[in-house]
Amino acid sequence: MAVTLQSTRFGPLEIPEDAVLEFPQGLIGLGGSRYTLLARSDDAAFVWLHSLEDPALALPLTNPWRFFDSYEVEIADDEADRLGVDAAGDTAVYVTVRAAEALEDFSANLRAPILVSGGFGHQVINQAPDAPVRAPLFSTSAEKAA
Repeated sequence: MAVTLQSTRFGPLEIPEDAVLEFPQGLIGLGGSRYTLLARSDDAAFVWLHSLEDPALALPLTNPWRFFDSYEVEIADDEADRLGVDAAGDTAVYVTVRAAEALEDFSANLRAPILVSGGFGHQVINQAPDAPVRAPLFSTSAEKAA
């Protein structure tokens, strides 16, 4: 059974039940526990994590490896077991994007990635040593190209 989302950003949307993500521990600093991912296409660089409980709450996310080749997520084994995530490849990883007026000011939060697996989402604290809260998205890309 589909869920109807009355998004203030995107208008009314029908969300298939299997696209609903439950966040048992919620998201850091945000309310609600039911979200969905919205994308223009399968290969979109950015997706929206949209609350199903707050029609005005949508966060831009991206796959961190699109911008940071050496990005790593490190969480304790017991936490990974508790969350039901593993490194076998069936866990999708996203990072939140902070938009700005200028592209060079866009940044990603590499410290608190969102892990999605089996219909559940979890925002975790990344223990990797090089995971800043505000990693520039586009200056990093430009530096890699240089």
